Amino acid sequence: HGHATNPAFAGVILHVIWNGPAKTALPTLRIQPHCDAPIKNLAAWQETEPPYPMEYTGRCYAPLSKLPADSQDNLLRQAALVRLKTKSESFARLARRHGWDAALWRGLFRALGYKHNTWPMQTLAEHLPALHTLGPTNSSGWQARLLGLSGLLTDDLPSQTPAARQHLHQLWNHWWRERDTLAGYQLPKTLWRFDGLRPANHPIRRLALLAHWLASDNFLDRLQTWLGTDSPKTKLAATLTEILQVKPDKFWLHHWTFKSARQSKSCPLIGVTRTTDLAINAILPWFHARAHAGKNRALITLIENRYTIWPPAQDNSVLKLARQRLFGGPRRLPSAAHQQGLLQIARDFCDHVPATCNDCPFPALTIAWQSQPTRQST
Repeated sequence: HGHATNPAFAGVILHVIWNGPAKTALPTLRIQPHCDAPIKNLAAWQETEPPYPMEYTGRCYAPLSKLPADSQDNLLRQAALVRLKTKSESFARLARRHGWDAALWRGLFRALGYKHNTWPMQTLAEHLPALHTLGPTNSSGWQARLLGLSGLLTDDLPSQTPAARQHLHQLWNHWWRERDTLAGYQLPKTLWRFDGLRPANHPIRRLALLAHWLASDNFLDRLQTWLGTDSPKTKLAATLTEILQVKPDKFWLHHWTFKSARQSKSCPLIGVTRTTDLAINAILPWFHARAHAGKNRALITLIENRYTIWPPAQDNSVLKLARQRLFGGPRRLPSAAHQQGLLQIARDFCDHVPATCNDCPFPALTIAWQSQPTRQST
């Protein structure tokens, strides 16, 4: 990843690797010789979620543990549908003010900003009307506009690799013609956060992906076609990824960032994991809002079904803690909707009460749910 030459890592005092040669002057610890099992066994052990202390268990654990597994699943699905409808209503409000296309773009930009860069990504999406007034352009032109407006288009060309310099020259050939017109919209680079980001998730790569979508004449039409195409549960994410995937230009095909070395394997701008985040947080809620505005009940049912059966997204610390609070430990969440339902419960209840669960109404609601075992999805 180039950490050895990155000044942000100047405070590192120890380099820990699995095995192999050290690629830095730092003291290096190879951990493979000190392990008592092969890497396959260690990887399997790592996938086992370590238990939280029992003190992390919430008061809702006791009534929830008395519910049958199918009732627990139904509870999570109901909470997930609340989350879907909340996001859908947010898209509807945006659409009333800015139009349906603009609402979707804002959702896509936000979803690709993750939790640290949501605000600057949303701000760029809000400036899209100003960019469109400059006329249509190709993917390189859109990259120049987005990177230039974001403050991430570096002008320090001498320090770049030859391949990066060539690509940056191409972008600057676009940007210098338009930057004066857009000067009032440009964001300071200091708004962006890069700590804790994997190279594949760098905002520069996400803006390059968005540039390809914006340059496409039929991107939204392809999404609409995908929605109307029947796909089995196991292929939902894969079929949407085919729609969202683009053919990267020569540079991004083999580089993670401007500073990274050339990779021997190709570097796709989007994968199935990120597709799931986009589907759950932007694309399906946007379609749901449109279907609701059009009072198309059949389409609403189709969208809610896809949302409910979508394969799970990557796990995270919020979900792990919520599982401990509600279920007393690891619990398999078979779909993204189960994850969304758990997040909705945590947001509606856990986020508004102390860790001791004092005055939290959810345990009582769970008991009431238990007394009504046959509940239908809404």
